Amino acid sequence: MNAHEMLIGVLARSETFQRYEHAYVEMTGMPLALRPAGAWQLPFHGLHHENPFCARIAERSHTCAACLRLQQTLTQDARHGPVTRSCVFGLCETAVPVKLGPETIGFLQTGQVLRKPPTAASYQRAVVEAAKLGVDIANEPMQRSYFETPVVPQRKLDAAASLLAIFADQLELISNQLVVQAANDDPPFIVRAKLFIRDHHAEDLSLRQVASHVNTSRFYFCKRFRKVTGLSFTQFVTRTRIEKAKNLLLNPNLRISEIAFAVGFQSLTHFNRMFKKIAGQSPSDDRDRLPAADRMSQAAPFA
Repeated sequence: MNAHEMLIGVLARSETFQRYEHAYVEMTGMPLALRPAGAWQLPFHGLHHENPFCARIAERSHTCAACLRLQQTLTQDARHGPVTRSCVFGLCETAVPVKLGPETIGFLQTGQVLRKPPTAASYQRAVVEAAKLGVDIANEPMQRSYFETPVVPQRKLDAAASLLAIFADQLELISNQLVVQAANDDPPFIVRAKLFIRDHHAEDLSLRQVASHVNTSRFYFCKRFRKVTGLSFTQFVTRTRIEKAKNLLLNPNLRISEIAFAVGFQSLTHFNRMFKKIAGQSPSDDRDRLPAADRMSQAAPFA
């Protein structure tokens, strides 16, 4: 997890976002998600206001992959301003960039709605698109959930996007405050050390190497690093590697052994032991507990 992902995580858990999300959902009836740029998962999967039709679609790997293609297109197009795009089934989603200076670090996303009332003809088009993906949605539960999809005209979607853009500006201000606060909380050489470790976690890192990079003695660095972070150098490196491994486990095309060596472990046995110690379960159990939408998110060649 990089610094921007961590920052978006802090914002998503903040009281400011929680209150805004509640008000937005109550006012519009649409779900709202805040997620980092480059995230793989479907933004609304598992949320209380997730569209039932979309939830059913996400359970099937082939149709889930189509939803993920929409996410890739949507977030790529929305890096410089609000964008609305439609999926192959006719539902649309809107993304609004959240920035930190000139860089887009995340997105506010909403939608899973139709812009026009559903009809027998539009449902049949969705059935045909699903069939192309090898999935049969011509059944009563899917039809019912499709016809229960909320309808939001384009002008109201544009208005919602404008509200989210205003909120995104507020989140940028909060982000700047958090970055300044973090910089003030940690000594500069600790900040540089953390960044160096996260950038080089897959390499054979040593205490001597990192201490030299931040121009301190090994003894002083070791003592101060533990005092500031609450972790030893080795513990921090291990946790950084496990965080990266948890993200790579979303990709079903990667073997666990490949992931272990990719994040810097030299032994699969050691990787399994440390993963269970830190994450509370084995890598295979962590991968198995993920819903279909999350597992598929890295299966297709999206970025």
